[in-house]
Amino acid sequence: MNNTRRKFFKQGLAGALLVGTASFARAGITDPVKPKAPKATNPFRLGMAGYTFVNFDIDKTLDIMEKLDVHYLCIKDFHLPFTSTDEQIAAFHAKLAAKKVTGYAVGPIYMKSEAEIDNAFAYAKRVGVKTIVGVPNYELLPYVDKKVKEYNFNYAIHLHGPDIATYPDATDVWNHTHMLDPRIGMCLDVGHDLRNGCDPVADLKKYHTRVFDVHIKDVTEASKAGRGIEIGRGKIDFPALIRMLREVNYTGVCSLEYEKDMKDPFLGIAESIGYFKAVSDIA
Repeated sequence: MNNTRRKFFKQGLAGALLVGTASFARAGITDPVKPKAPKATNPFRLGMAGYTFVNFDIDKTLDIMEKLDVHYLCIKDFHLPFTSTDEQIAAFHAKLAAKKVTGYAVGPIYMKSEAEIDNAFAYAKRVGVKTIVGVPNYELLPYVDKKVKEYNFNYAIHLHGPDIATYPDATDVWNHTHMLDPRIGMCLDVGHDLRNGCDPVADLKKYHTRVFDVHIKDVTEASKAGRGIEIGRGKIDFPALIRMLREVNYTGVCSLEYEKDMKDPFLGIAESIGYFKAVSDIA
């Protein structure tokens, strides 16, 4: 519902309540309408994971984000290559700014060597973000720890459910990182966490001090067979998730990573964003 329609609805409802109140007063009956509780605040921001638009250029990506009133983008290298010059990076950010979009992180970036880690951190610095969403080999975590201290970045490890051996769920990320620099944590992909038999709401509560990014999505099953579906149609309890985001005071970005119908995802993206926004208003 757009602002005009929302305002019209509220005004009409307010008028109806006033008429009803006057009628009760004339009849000498106590007004049964109780004051409405204050609307819950949403400290977290809504964004898009760049992978959602793997089949589309940055212009199409920004056009869709503008239509959906979404203002944060996790930047993928197919939109801004690792080899981009400073001039190309500046032009990229100018294009985002024209659509009122902020590139808040880069990744996911897979890292299988120290050289790839070096390149990722240097790239993020040139892009001008302070968060890397990464997937390093386990044995490289001490080197990631060293680079985080050097750059003062947050490093959010993207979990992938049962599809790959490394970092299948939030507990695995926690077990491999909790003894490292506190700026090393996770990108909590709620769909993949559920697909590995975990409860993403409970995991958010347990590990929130190391959750630096959240990928929101819905899935059809709480197993490896689960596939992406529009938010609200699957197995994830989004009202509970949103309440937990508030409870743990998560102030980062919740980025939709939509992985269904990826050659023509736009209706599903719109439905998912609309559902998440609506639930955030009432949960």
